[in-house]
Amino acid sequence: MLNNVMKITIAALMSVLAVNVYAEDIVFNPDVGRGGEPVIEEHPDEFRVCSDKDNLPYSNDKQEGFENKIAELIAKDLGKKVTYQFWYDRIGFIRNTLNAKRCDVVMGTVAGNDMMRTSKPYYRSGYVFVYRKDSGYNIKDWDSPDLHKGKIGLVGQTPPSRPIHDKGLMDNARPYRIMRDLNLPPSFIIDDLVKGDIDIAVLWGPIAGYWAKKASIPLVVVPAPEYEAENVHGKEYWNISIGVRKQDKARIAMINEVLDRRAKDIEKILDDYGIPHVPVVEGDSVDKRPPTEKKGDAIPKFE
Repeated sequence: MLNNVMKITIAALMSVLAVNVYAEDIVFNPDVGRGGEPVIEEHPDEFRVCSDKDNLPYSNDKQEGFENKIAELIAKDLGKKVTYQFWYDRIGFIRNTLNAKRCDVVMGTVAGNDMMRTSKPYYRSGYVFVYRKDSGYNIKDWDSPDLHKGKIGLVGQTPPSRPIHDKGLMDNARPYRIMRDLNLPPSFIIDDLVKGDIDIAVLWGPIAGYWAKKASIPLVVVPAPEYEAENVHGKEYWNISIGVRKQDKARIAMINEVLDRRAKDIEKILDDYGIPHVPVVEGDSVDKRPPTEKKGDAIPKFE
């Protein structure tokens, strides 16, 4: 008489044989989560957001970020409640959240991101110069002489590294890793600026604007000029959209309607959080770029 272990083993072997025999009938669906893992059932009254638990000003598990507030706004407009799947926003984020169907909406991504279907842009931002007000600096563009006077903090291999290189400023640069050490707060580069470890920061606007507003000393935030005409990889300004799974046409249409209805409310949230933003440029998205360049310039949220 077979024991339970032998029965399970034989059943597993039979399953493998069945797969081999009928392999031509198997259809693989990459959107149902990884093999062997359950898929959370979607409820019609939920607005399920994929989010980082510790990445202000965007989001945290206390729902204090501006993307949390915009998610609440959209959900309320739709008569739904917000629920979250938290995951650190770095390599594997989309695979383990959106594409595993643990959630349905990513609140901020570059318009035209080829990993998702993206909404109409709901804001546009760019990189900025940040420096201490008492420094006496007057930095307005990439040719400002004061850029040569101090140590410049920037995230390595992000768009500002192109003009920094072209203008002969690399000797002044202090590069930071593109993946934040999770033992450090999201404000760590602005913290270094306040401490005097660096003299100037060149950062993605939402991160810089929010943390500069909260800094313990007065800081100056100046929009950096666009550099795309000089070097396509130095593109400094991006339309930002909401992302869903590629097949979710109905969901993105519904979200687009809310973005139209609540545009003024969204703008107020951005302003309340100190998020620098400029008018959206229609048609400016990653989709315009050559296929080999689409993925490399996506704006990270963990600078």
